[in-house]
Amino acid sequence: MARHNQSGAAVVEFAIVLPLLLLFVFGIIEFGFLMYNQAMLTNASREGARAGIVSQTPRRSTAAITTVVQNYCSDFLVTFRSGADPGPQVTVKKNGTVADPSTAGLVSAQDYLTVEVRYAYDFLLLPRFVGNLGVRKTLFASATMRAE
Repeated sequence: MARHNQSGAAVVEFAIVLPLLLLFVFGIIEFGFLMYNQAMLTNASREGARAGIVSQTPRRSTAAITTVVQNYCSDFLVTFRSGADPGPQVTVKKNGTVADPSTAGLVSAQDYLTVEVRYAYDFLLLPRFVGNLGVRKTLFASATMRAE
């Protein structure tokens, strides 16, 4: 009975499995970044809505609310983009229509303010390993609060 030489079989098996394992691990990391950024956008929209509804004279303008959201995003979003990152797009709505709360005025407890945040998320790790897939996902978050 002849014995076959098995030396090197483990190295070949490992070489076959390693790319799939790395793809799986980096996919998990990428999905974690995506979920984290979604949570940060949700928090940023809440921060912006809260800043807009707090009772103060004069009310905060759309530009001031947008600044609150963009500052929050610049502090907490995970991105590897260069300095040309346009950041999130912010839309402020009063009672469901786009309006500036400082000029339109949130005057009663029936008024509500909605802050919507959109961010074009570029996948960070997978394109470096799989090739530039041109994969971009638009993340969206919205928060609605009643005036104080």
